[in-house]
Amino acid sequence: MIIRRALPRPGLPAPSQCLRFPRQQRTLATSPGPESDLARHGKVLPTEPPARSQGHRIRPVTADRPFTLKDEFENFQNFRKQSSHTGSRLSRHYAPYKHASRPPSPSDLTLELLMASGAHLGHATALWNPGNQRYIFGIRNGIHIIGLEHTLSHLRRAARVVDRVVEVFGTVLVVGTRAGQERTVVQTAEMMGGYHLFTRWTAGGITNARQILAGEKVVEINDLGEPNPSGPMEDPIPVRPDLVICLNPLENYVLLKECGQFGIPTIGVIDTDADPTWVTYPIPANDDSLRCISLIAGVLGRAGQAGLRRREAEVAEWKLEGEQEDEEAMMEEEEQVEDEQMEIKNWEDFENYMKKREALQDEQLKEINKIQEDLPSTPTLW
Repeated sequence: MIIRRALPRPGLPAPSQCLRFPRQQRTLATSPGPESDLARHGKVLPTEPPARSQGHRIRPVTADRPFTLKDEFENFQNFRKQSSHTGSRLSRHYAPYKHASRPPSPSDLTLELLMASGAHLGHATALWNPGNQRYIFGIRNGIHIIGLEHTLSHLRRAARVVDRVVEVFGTVLVVGTRAGQERTVVQTAEMMGGYHLFTRWTAGGITNARQILAGEKVVEINDLGEPNPSGPMEDPIPVRPDLVICLNPLENYVLLKECGQFGIPTIGVIDTDADPTWVTYPIPANDDSLRCISLIAGVLGRAGQAGLRRREAEVAEWKLEGEQEDEEAMMEEEEQVEDEQMEIKNWEDFENYMKKREALQDEQLKEINKIQEDLPSTPTLW
């Protein structure tokens, strides 16, 4: 007969019957009890003291003070307290913006993480675009399933593009106009030092930028937010991005078309109902899941952050080299000034020497004339 209720279940408090079970087993057993040991040996063997690391000292069992139910309960409570911190801990909430604020690097991205974010879920089979056939893994419950191996490879390729563009001082524009994407778009742009847009795109912002930006105020390049004191530019020069990351291509077809006309590369999240030819570097994934979008945008932002760090290190090296060159130039100028001053000093010394020499010659000439005057005049022979 198997008694299942007597065994404690993991994660549940042990019942009181389980605590009494060892006492009943010792009572019903054929082994002699503590009284027979006391009568046989005349004394009770001392129990070994527990280790100090346990933090709880078990009371020794004697004939006068047997092991009671209270002692068993205290030991059980102590054991539960000591083992409460062992094992893994599961959080009871999900942070929707965790992947955008602390995203994994492209090398640490896994298929399990993509599946957990819902990147494999496509649209209904009736809404599919034939251009996405190579990205579709299969059909389940009337919807297309996206192959995550394609998502992973295309996402890593796009991450390399972002990394390189940011490293070579490129301008990156992150666009996401759906509800709930504002925070993700802003965080991604801040990580890579780019620009963001979470409102409606103004048509002609790239193709007709001179007319649209004609009345706009020009902001200083140091990003202080101070308008240009000279006022609006009469003939503004349009600034076009070097790379555009679009998180919802279906709502931003005009932007993607303008980028295509000017040869601006684009990265977009392509679902099964979108056309992959709209963007330069498609990422087949679920564009309706905020968790999936946050993960993809976070990975791209982390790649841009790596490129930004290398760019800052390169700029710091350039500044150091420039400072060294300036110091060398200043030292050369100082040496040149010292040489000029030395030449001037030498010339002044030469002039003083010539003046002293002329004065000495004048004095000698005066002495000679005076001597000649003092000599007696000699008589002439004729």
